[in-house]
Amino acid sequence: MSQTANYFKEFIYLYIDGFRNMKTGKLLWKIIAFKFIVFILIMKVFFFPNFLKTNFSTDNERSAHVLENLIQGNK
Repeated sequence: MSQTANYFKEFIYLYIDGFRNMKTGKLLWKIIAFKFIVFILIMKVFFFPNFLKTNFSTDNERSAHVLENLIQGNK
């Protein structure tokens, strides 16, 4: 095994052992993950509404709108 691969392997084991022996850190990572999920959900609901679903009632109307905007965007 090359020396570079050996350093990489030791680096990976260092982090595996560090996460395995963490006590407070695991709780902090869970809090960070929870906040991230809540943030993504809030962003989706308030800042990325489903424009096509709310403004058009059928799939044909939605597809016509998308096609029209794609054609106009290229001009």
